[in-house]
Amino acid sequence: MLTKKQKELFEYLSQYIEKNSISPSFEEMKSAVNLKSKSGIHRLITSLEQRGFIKRLKHKARAMEITRSLKNNINIYEKNSENNSVSLPLLGMIAAGNPIEAIENPDEFISVPSNLVSANNQYFGLKVNGLSMIEKGIFDGDIAIIKKTNTSLNGKIAAVLTSDNEITLKTVYLKNNKIHLIPANKNYKEKVLNINEVQIQGTLSGIIRKYN
Repeated sequence: MLTKKQKELFEYLSQYIEKNSISPSFEEMKSAVNLKSKSGIHRLITSLEQRGFIKRLKHKARAMEITRSLKNNINIYEKNSENNSVSLPLLGMIAAGNPIEAIENPDEFISVPSNLVSANNQYFGLKVNGLSMIEKGIFDGDIAIIKKTNTSLNGKIAAVLTSDNEITLKTVYLKNNKIHLIPANKNYKEKVLNINEVQIQGTLSGIIRKYN
């Protein structure tokens, strides 16, 4: 799962490197994805490298390799007929508290009951980190099963990506071009953001909890 800016930069890098056989400069990357600082580009490059999409070559200026295709970055779940369960990609971590950056783990999967999903939709799992949704029965260490969508109805619990490439799990309300991210814990405060500062990644379909 790539954020909009990560995908934008990756597509630019792929085209530039294919055409020029070297990677673009930081200034060229800033201009291409409309960021103001080199530190923002550095964070995007680091996140792409951590996710296995690029590899920076040491001791060489403007040298990196494209190591993965976006075509392989599709959320697919497979049915397991033996135990009436499905296998979903576990894409990283989501904050139920203060937002944290989502980190993709493309080789990790989780088996979930098939009644949590439907064949007409795509789903993925995210690890919950934090306590801001405990009054909704969502605890630190749970696995949130997310139905992939870019919209959410008022009052639904959704996975929301902010403009800082951070993702959080909150109840969502839309009003007057603002999005209200509402926690379910009196120790946390509601956040209000502009619509263009966030992207809905999906809505909560269920929770998987492991007991020791």
